[in-house]
Amino acid sequence: MLPWFLIITVVYFTLATEGFLTGENMFNVARQSVYIVLISMAHMIILLTGGLDLSIGVIIAMTSTVSSLTMISIWSGTGQGIGAILAGCAVGIGAGTTIGAVNGIGVAVFRVPPFMMTFAMSWIAFGIILIITAGLPVYGLPEIFGDVLGYGTSVGVPIPAWITIGFVILTYFFIDRTRMGRYLYTIGGNRRTAKLSGVASRFYLFMAYVMASALTSIAALMLTARFGGGEPVAGMHYPFLTLVACLISGVSFFGGVGRVQNVVLGALFIMLLENGLARLGLSSYIHTIVISALLIFAIVANNYRQKLLLTVRV
Repeated sequence: MLPWFLIITVVYFTLATEGFLTGENMFNVARQSVYIVLISMAHMIILLTGGLDLSIGVIIAMTSTVSSLTMISIWSGTGQGIGAILAGCAVGIGAGTTIGAVNGIGVAVFRVPPFMMTFAMSWIAFGIILIITAGLPVYGLPEIFGDVLGYGTSVGVPIPAWITIGFVILTYFFIDRTRMGRYLYTIGGNRRTAKLSGVASRFYLFMAYVMASALTSIAALMLTARFGGGEPVAGMHYPFLTLVACLISGVSFFGGVGRVQNVVLGALFIMLLENGLARLGLSSYIHTIVISALLIFAIVANNYRQKLLLTVRV
């Protein structure tokens, strides 16, 4: 399904707009895609277990604001830019990962449904962010942070792209080649069977939320460098976009099915679609309508695929 969507999208926007299939535009799409690729892989880890993460947006916002405040505090006090950046990144990832850890405890230990746990946690974390920042952006970061992690290049390729490629490879090997990756598929496919097979389901569920939030926090740091500061509302649309990217690429909403390489293509497809719609001169409201319709279509298609698989097995 996804390859056909990609072909149709590229052909249509190439014919309907000027400059869509140019090297410059494709470079821009690739550069803008690094964030959604990383966060989509994080969401995939949760979906594989049969869960859902609605707190992705606030993990991004928490990481962004906390890392920015830490950098500014240390930099203004000591003037050590590199030290301030390293400390800010560490504290920011720690803050974002803490949200994932709380989600993991709620889902794995107390068996709160993932939808309710991550939904409630998103509002709790958002309230904390508003208290910390008073709802205002945090600016004044060391310039080298944005110059390297936001706009830097190496051999002509943006540094965020290199980082994303590295994490795509690591995530692929983790999901496909490690015992824990196989356990995530097992837990999502049938949690009762996983438990009877001796899989420590609660531990691996917890770790799935921790790992997903850490991966999201890394993407949040790159977004912060790109923005040039911490944004309390940064990333609020990412839970929606990454869910579409995952489902359109074949990740099952019910767990146990999904491939990293397909999710990467799904994320690229979303960015190509948004780029093409923008080139047509359509407003962001139209983008929301189109992508929302795509989400419904992806869920319906996945439901039919599940029924077909069950029929074939019978």
